[in-house]
Amino acid sequence: MKRIYLASSWRNPHQPWLVQLLRNEGHDVYDFRNPPHSTGFSWPEIGLELPCTADEYRTALLTHPRAAQGFNADFAAMRRADVGLLVLPCGRSAHLELGWMAGAGKRTLILTQDNEEPELMALLADTICISVDEVVRELRR
Repeated sequence: MKRIYLASSWRNPHQPWLVQLLRNEGHDVYDFRNPPHSTGFSWPEIGLELPCTADEYRTALLTHPRAAQGFNADFAAMRRADVGLLVLPCGRSAHLELGWMAGAGKRTLILTQDNEEPELMALLADTICISVDEVVRELRR
């Protein structure tokens, strides 16, 4: 059993079923959409409507208690995880999360698919998978 931090995007339609599939495989998977003891974080919760100014973004991020709660929940799960799995397509936050995990010496995997924009720094990851089956096999190792 691995403790997995699945980094992705709210807009990624594969995230919910992939969380469930990996849980069915016996893994402890953090679901940022439904974190324990909280709800998934969203910008409108802190009064930030997009698009916004840089000052509005910074102020909301640094001062709103809900932003701190969301960050702390996700970062605690990152620290607890054995494995970071980046599921494309995703945004900048997920890339920051996997980068932190790579720097922390945790095992990192990227799940990509056809037609994703290539990224050179993906070489920081331990493994680049091109199918869910590959992810499952890698996590069994």
